[in-house]
Amino acid sequence: MLEVIGAGLPRTGTTSTKAALELLGFGPCYHTFEVLLRPELAERWLPVCSDGAADWERVFEGFRSCVDWPASFFWRELAQAYPDAKVVLTVRDPDSWYASFRMLGSLSPREPLREDEVPEGIRPVVAAMTSLRPLFERISGSVFGEDWRPGHSPDEERAVAAYHRHVAAVPAALPPERLLVFDVREGWGPLCAFLGVAAPPGVPFPHLNDAASIRRTFELMRTEGRVHVPFPLRG
Repeated sequence: MLEVIGAGLPRTGTTSTKAALELLGFGPCYHTFEVLLRPELAERWLPVCSDGAADWERVFEGFRSCVDWPASFFWRELAQAYPDAKVVLTVRDPDSWYASFRMLGSLSPREPLREDEVPEGIRPVVAAMTSLRPLFERISGSVFGEDWRPGHSPDEERAVAAYHRHVAAVPAALPPERLLVFDVREGWGPLCAFLGVAAPPGVPFPHLNDAASIRRTFELMRTEGRVHVPFPLRG
């Protein structure tokens, strides 16, 4: 059952927040990277991909929190399905967010990869992400506008306007005691106070998934057929 729902857009510190939540005892935390490690998780989203009814208990079975797309796109539905869960809206400077979001888009293939285009070891991951492509296109179209072209980064004006709409919509829909608007640069303090837990002694707040790490993830998948994850693996 979800106890913490991430409502932030991708590239707002979601990977750092995932690691932080797990260190605080709210793990496992669902992030898109989980599909790279466990491709079978993609199948849980297939009813949602086809606009069917979502079985959130099945989608998040085994997880106590979630961040990043596709999960964070459904923050309204999840907040309703889990009325006792708290919501964390990760934010950052809109201009730096756009630069980071655009960089991520530039690394993603515009067309689905064929199995024979990638090393054998990574083919289940490619198949899983390909199955989720319609869902990500639906999410992007909803956020950036119906005339947004899949496989292309939105221009800065459109993207930043969408960012501002999102960070305004979440606080408008939730009671303040249930929501934390959180910039990961603030560190442990606000997050721990909101969740009612103590920071792990002597452990710095994680700051993960910079541009170099993302590039390394894509490069190793393409060249070596293995997944590099920018957060500590659970034992």
